[in-house]
Amino acid sequence: MLHQDLDGALYQGEGGRMMAKVAPWKKDRVSELAEILSNDGIVGIVDIGGVPAGNMLGMRNSLRDRMTMTMAKKTLIRIAWEQAGLPEDGLDQLLDGAVQPCIVHSESLNSFGLFAELDKTRQGRAAKEGEKAPSDIVVEKGPTEFGPGPIVGEFNAVGIPAKIDKGKVAIQKTVTVVNEGETISGDLGIMLAKLGITPIEIGLILTGAIEDGVVFPASSLDLDLDGFKSDVISATSGAFNLACNTRWFSTITMPTLLSKASSEAMSVAIEAGVVNDDTVSLFITRANAHAMAISGQLDSSALESADAVASDAADSDSGAEAPVEVEEGEEE
Repeated sequence: MLHQDLDGALYQGEGGRMMAKVAPWKKDRVSELAEILSNDGIVGIVDIGGVPAGNMLGMRNSLRDRMTMTMAKKTLIRIAWEQAGLPEDGLDQLLDGAVQPCIVHSESLNSFGLFAELDKTRQGRAAKEGEKAPSDIVVEKGPTEFGPGPIVGEFNAVGIPAKIDKGKVAIQKTVTVVNEGETISGDLGIMLAKLGITPIEIGLILTGAIEDGVVFPASSLDLDLDGFKSDVISATSGAFNLACNTRWFSTITMPTLLSKASSEAMSVAIEAGVVNDDTVSLFITRANAHAMAISGQLDSSALESADAVASDAADSDSGAEAPVEVEEGEEE
């Protein structure tokens, strides 16, 4: 009696009974996966389906220092998962929708950090014949970099209205060429790529992670980190302002409160006309500003008279101070 093993090889069981035959490399692979799943840290499942080999190599190299990636078939992952003593329902949730699963493990990141790092690998590629649009594909109105030629007809043939405008091919109006979920034709994919539109998203897409026995689906790990950071900064600023306004003394608020008190004390001293080492320079500056303002309101004749009076006063002072010469023989 012939039977078929996991690799598709046929063999005959003893006594006509069906016997399980497992290739030695599979046992080694399962042991390796079970060891990875049993180690400390975060374990996640990544879907690498549709990622070209060249892109995949670059993505792995960029993440090598923060996590390890091990590719395996779903069947072997399930067996290793069971050997590691992890909950089976969690694996079903992580493998759901994964076309080509890959195990990722990290000891330096938490679940949210793991999602954020893998999310950076997302990138677009040109659409191929028969692929479905992940969202509405919109071509915006405006000029292109193409010169006159057959490309005008090619754009119009796939539903992109184009014409020659000022020596360049221009899209006449904004148009949605494919709605979300609709199939993309091969010709349309080529023309979209020429316009720099790459609607098909690829990358190391995390389906979920398990941390300390808790399974986190990808939807719960997708946080708006920039928005969260902005909220924290806004809340911190509001708390600090409230503490300062209520005179809450602490190591954080004391420098600001002392600076504010010093500024208010200086304002009171200036308004009260208190002259000291700190205020005298301000009074001199204010007096000089007033003098300049008054001089700006006088006409030129008044200024010339003021200069003449000042000059006469200077001459009188110099004449009064000059010594009187006494001729020889006269009485002093």
